[in-house]
Amino acid sequence: MNRAQSILKEVFGFETFWPLQEKVIAHVLEKKDALVVMPTGGGKSLCYQIPAMIFDGLTVVVSPLISLMKDQVDQVREYGVPALFLNSTLSMEDYRTNVTKLRENLVKLLYLAPEALLTPGTITLLSELKVDCIAIDEAHCISEWGHDFRPEYRQLAKVRAAFPNACCVALTATATPRVREDIRNSLSIEDRSEYIGSFNRPNLFLEVVAKNKPLDQVLTLIERYPNESGIIYCATRRQTDELYAILRQKGYSIRPYHAGLSEQERTENQERFSRDDIRIIVATIAFGMGINKSNIRFVVHYDLPRSIDNYYQEIGRAGRDGLPAHCLLLLGYGDIQKVRYFIGQKSEQEQRVAGILLSQLLGFAETNLCRRVPLLNYFGETNVPDRCGMCDNCLRGEDERAREDLTIPAQKFLSCVKRTGEIFGAGHIIDVLRGSTSQKVLKFEHEKLSTYGIGTAYSAEQWRQIARQLIQKGLLLYDYEHGSLKLTSKAWEVLRGRETFLGRLEVARKEKEAEGDLGQKQRVDEADSFDPELFEALRRKRKELADQANLPPYTIFHDRTLREMAHYYPQTRESLLSVYGIGTTKLEKYADSFLDIILEHCRIKQIAERQKPASVADTDTAPPADRSTRRHLVIGERFNQGYSIEELARDFNILRATVINHLYKCLCENHPIMRNDLMTNSSLTEDQRESVLSSFARLGTERLRPVFEEFNGTIPYEELQLLRLSYLCQSQKRPGSHKTGP
Repeated sequence: MNRAQSILKEVFGFETFWPLQEKVIAHVLEKKDALVVMPTGGGKSLCYQIPAMIFDGLTVVVSPLISLMKDQVDQVREYGVPALFLNSTLSMEDYRTNVTKLRENLVKLLYLAPEALLTPGTITLLSELKVDCIAIDEAHCISEWGHDFRPEYRQLAKVRAAFPNACCVALTATATPRVREDIRNSLSIEDRSEYIGSFNRPNLFLEVVAKNKPLDQVLTLIERYPNESGIIYCATRRQTDELYAILRQKGYSIRPYHAGLSEQERTENQERFSRDDIRIIVATIAFGMGINKSNIRFVVHYDLPRSIDNYYQEIGRAGRDGLPAHCLLLLGYGDIQKVRYFIGQKSEQEQRVAGILLSQLLGFAETNLCRRVPLLNYFGETNVPDRCGMCDNCLRGEDERAREDLTIPAQKFLSCVKRTGEIFGAGHIIDVLRGSTSQKVLKFEHEKLSTYGIGTAYSAEQWRQIARQLIQKGLLLYDYEHGSLKLTSKAWEVLRGRETFLGRLEVARKEKEAEGDLGQKQRVDEADSFDPELFEALRRKRKELADQANLPPYTIFHDRTLREMAHYYPQTRESLLSVYGIGTTKLEKYADSFLDIILEHCRIKQIAERQKPASVADTDTAPPADRSTRRHLVIGERFNQGYSIEELARDFNILRATVINHLYKCLCENHPIMRNDLMTNSSLTEDQRESVLSSFARLGTERLRPVFEEFNGTIPYEELQLLRLSYLCQSQKRPGSHKTGP
């Protein structure tokens, strides 16, 4: 493995292997088959790229989409690795040139689509060569149980048999236990050759909000990420085109992508997105697998995805560089009923499968738990922490996301549905409950009903939340064809008082928070993590070099690499080599261009170079979720050594609020925090801080909700978390040990 370690640093610019990488690479170097399941951005490609550089012969990479192949080859060539592809986009002359290079053993990596690999001509060509490894990317396409089954993938077993001396590595980011079993059986891979990493993508902030004024919700999120890239997924071409037209009219740099466009339009729009010529793609769910872009900062599901598999695959496009990214799902009452209606049009067997997929998805979307619990459980992970600190449920706090007794409002709603004849939709029922004098209410004389005006204690939005939960929990059925609600047998149990109805009514959240503002309050203050002016200058240089070479910018350097430059200000070639993602090849190609910008910026601003700690160099190449389960102790130790909260957030690629939570966890375990300057991180006035600390002294620190309510929700949770930590540090008491209030 010494040679593999050298290649990792010298070629790819990484200090250490990520979890599982070293084991998989050692296994493959012994010419043994393997099934590798790692999350998107988890370093799967190195599991065959590094062995390919060590093997004498050729490594064949099966890639599902031609549109992705060129980017993959461009990216690996930027590291100095001899790679090429064979597909229909090449001219006859280029195709022949590539074949000649293969026959002259000048190539280490050959990328092929499965249908191209399966042709007799390709098999004959490869049989003339020494093939050491066959790497099958997106291997879940092999399985009929997968969310993206492709028949041609199923035939790859024939290729495997044609090259018995080559090891076979199947790689995927999404595979349930059943799919993994199908892959192993199809490719004859032994159980003990299975390497399963965590499916967790810790840098993704997961948020699900009720679909309420969806255009405004999307605009709010887009504005949080100026000059950053994002994808908006829609269910239909029509919705895609409508949203594209609106956003384009508002001046956003945006293009559509769906099957209704010509192949030329799709290719052009995708390439412009990959090359940072446009910011946003609004697309149907057909878009995604052809994208290898690393710096996508947000993904929005404007409509429901088809399943948890699809959701995971689609949010997997975000944050591939390991930096924080935001994933927003808009959960619409009407969308759910529309899906159920279309499920009802399928065959009985298809209905059963589709119904299960929808139930699993809604279980994730409606959960009160940390969102990663149902998501990771779905993929077979059982040892999932109760809180991730990177989803909307976790950041609301235990008490705010707890279910409450909604039996009485549920009874009112159900009674109104019954008294209006079960022929109206939720909007009309809410009008009756809230005492509306609309023309429709008066026309049907519903102002005379006993349920008229009995629901004024709740807003229309809160009633919509109740209606959605009544439907999702099976107390109401929605007749999509007629747009009406009908009671089920479960509804009568609640109406008669035999069952209680528990749900979540987000009464404490301001409208802006309901539109997805929660994540905004918790995001890392990136201006404190790196020099934004220098970062933009470096990004412009990257774009200039990429355009000259006809490459996507991320193939030159990831955003993460540029951010490290803008944080540490490396001013020599030696110090530049310590930056994440810079190996000797890229150093030779790009050092002068980027050093000129850094040196000039530092000269004008009189900034000295920061020394990158060796411990950070060793840590920052590992995915945050898979480092150590004791990471909070490392963060606590560094905080005691003088690192700021912002520096720790940046170095560990986590949110500022997550750093505070880690420090709080240290105190919970009786590990001291030896700092008295926490108050300097607060944006509150001195009077506000003193009032909050007095509340903690009186109410205790075990729960934040009582303090939050005492200030009528005017103090954000992150401030409360920070001041609680400061209060505990001053007293160095274990949380909960000094509670004096109820």
